[in-house]
Amino acid sequence: MTIRSLDFLEQWRPFFQPYHLIVIQDGDPSRSVGVPEGFDYELYNRNDIERILGDKAWCISFKDSACRCFGYMVSKKRYIYTIDDDCFVAKTPSGEDINALEQHIKNLLSPSTPDFFNTLYDPYVAGSDFVRGYPFSMREGKPTAVSHGLWLNIPDYDAPTQMVKPQERNTRYVDAVMTIPKGTLFPMCGMNLAFDRHAIGPAMYFGLMGEGQPWGRYDDMWAGWCVKVIADHLGLGVKTGLPYIWHSKASNPFVNLRKEYKGIFWQEEIIPFFQAIKLDASVTTVEAAMLDIAERVRKGLAHLDPYFEKLADGIVAWIEAWRQLNPEISH
Repeated sequence: MTIRSLDFLEQWRPFFQPYHLIVIQDGDPSRSVGVPEGFDYELYNRNDIERILGDKAWCISFKDSACRCFGYMVSKKRYIYTIDDDCFVAKTPSGEDINALEQHIKNLLSPSTPDFFNTLYDPYVAGSDFVRGYPFSMREGKPTAVSHGLWLNIPDYDAPTQMVKPQERNTRYVDAVMTIPKGTLFPMCGMNLAFDRHAIGPAMYFGLMGEGQPWGRYDDMWAGWCVKVIADHLGLGVKTGLPYIWHSKASNPFVNLRKEYKGIFWQEEIIPFFQAIKLDASVTTVEAAMLDIAERVRKGLAHLDPYFEKLADGIVAWIEAWRQLNPEISH
């Protein structure tokens, strides 16, 4: 998680206390950050990133929420849950607190159905099953690599939508989980997201954003495009829907517009670029797929801006650093 204040952890205490927290302190590393008593945690700041990654530290964004992906790299746990500091415990329509972490783990531990859509959403949950006409040969499903949760209250909108709908709030609780079909990209939001680090971890690179970079607020979406292309290629699933969290405050749409401005144009070419990627059968690992994508980015997107050559270099540096820190799960 990235942080300004850790006060929000108090509300999550009943759900997070049994687990190990990794806190990435964004911005000024000399600022003291207090973690509430009773949590098992590691705290890293920019100085730690420089110390651990050395000449590859530049690939981790500075003064941007994208720096959270450093936590994915140094974690030794299989399952990762990442959350923003303005996110709190949501309630079901009947008023019960939602244990988001528990639901994410349920999603990750049950199969996905990327190859054939089940109209009753997730067929593996209680009260559901495969509908008539669903091929029996596909009912075993595929391993789930990513669980993408949603938000009540403040929706995850871009700046132009924020501006035209400043008062809009999401009050609709949909009690459903579904697999995003193979071949379909999606806008991945990092503020309520869980994933299997062994299955997809090296693809969770939140790009180069923040200070010194020409765009922002596309860090999680960039990772999501990479993740989905690779998950489709390797036969892995991505689920979206439950659990909900309560997103408490909207960020400033004018600040957001400044960060997103280039991305609003660029995404119209970047998304078809990712849609057209067909990885070779010889690519059998997430690391190899990311290195392949890096070269495609260098050749296929640099015409938009020289930044994309730097981003390609960043992906390569990220994978090299990942391999150094995770030799036991790297291939």
